[in-house]
Amino acid sequence: MTDFKIAPSILSADFAKLGDEVDKVLAAGADIVHFDVMDNHYVPNLTIGPLVCEALRKHGMTADIDVHMMVKPVDRIIPDFAKAGATYITFHPEGSEHIDRSLQLIREQGCKSGLVFNPSTPLSHLDYVLDKIDMILVMSVNPGFGGQSFIPAAMDKLRACRKIIDDSGFDICLEIDGGVKVDNIREIAEAGADTFVAGSGIFGNAQESDPNRYDTIIGQMRAALAKV
Repeated sequence: MTDFKIAPSILSADFAKLGDEVDKVLAAGADIVHFDVMDNHYVPNLTIGPLVCEALRKHGMTADIDVHMMVKPVDRIIPDFAKAGATYITFHPEGSEHIDRSLQLIREQGCKSGLVFNPSTPLSHLDYVLDKIDMILVMSVNPGFGGQSFIPAAMDKLRACRKIIDDSGFDICLEIDGGVKVDNIREIAEAGADTFVAGSGIFGNAQESDPNRYDTIIGQMRAALAKV
């Protein structure tokens, strides 16, 4: 049975109460905290840096932190996130002049490494580097903003990635990010994903009046995944 992991994206959390928000989603059964790092160059938005990652570690968070770097260039900031407490660091092939070198740098810094694929980015970037990858992240929206709708063509890319991973024999997570909701998470899992990033699908859909709101949403996602 696949060990499915749910990774709430703090991009959609209440930043005025970030430590509390993260504590609550983890207590509700989330597995990984997903960091969307945007630089207003590679993508048209500006979000968070290593200081926020470090602050959550100092807050006492011990769960895995999955840092998705939507920045260009990537090499300069990799050591900063590693020092701040990142578990995974993933980047877009377009953000590095030397993909192999960047993947090696992440591992040298003691983190798990990964590549991120935009809707139109070809999977051929995986050629020759699968032995240096711990995670493949498929974007089911165009990067830059939360709350976007799932792009259906991502299903075919997930299936292709799943075959590449299975054929390789390497232990690689297959993550999906963008438009993941309770009503489509089962279909996404059946296409091959095992790790699910959800921002507005968790933080945005939870009812503020419900004291167990994150338990409710994550519980519904778990129930849907149990049917795979």
